[in-house]
Amino acid sequence: MRPDFPLPDISWEPTAEFWAGAARHELRIPHCEQCGRASWYPRDRCRFCGGTQFEWRTMSGRGTLFSWVVVTHAFLPQFQELVPFVPALVALAEDPAIRVATQLVDVAPDALDFEQPVRVTFRPLSFPGVDGEVVAPLFTPA
Repeated sequence: MRPDFPLPDISWEPTAEFWAGAARHELRIPHCEQCGRASWYPRDRCRFCGGTQFEWRTMSGRGTLFSWVVVTHAFLPQFQELVPFVPALVALAEDPAIRVATQLVDVAPDALDFEQPVRVTFRPLSFPGVDGEVVAPLFTPA
C-alpha cells in the first residue's frame, strides 16, 4: 500500500492531467480527438469510435446530482473525522453521460435531491496520519 493512501495517486498517467487540472482549479476531462466525445473514466480507446488519441478539455464545473450515499460509519480510520460525509456521482452539464465520482460539501444530506444542480469547488483533501494533501474537485449545491 502507498504511504499516502487514501490520497489519490496524482502521478498515475491515465489521471495525472485530471489532478494537475484540479491543482489549477480546473475540472479537466479527456475527449476523443477522432469523434470529440468525452471519455471518462480514461481509457486506451474511445468507447464510441475506437479512437486512441485524446485531448484534455476544461469543463464548466456545472452538473447535476446523479446519485449519492451518506456515509455514517468509517470503514477506514483515515475517514473517521469526515463522518458523516456524502460521496456522490455528478453528471456533467456538457455531457450528462459523464459522471464524476466526488464528494458533496457544504450541504445537509437530507437537503439533497436527484438532478439537483451542483457546481465544482476545489478543496484540499487530506487525512489524519497521512502526509501530504491533494487539491480535489468536490461539488456543492449551485
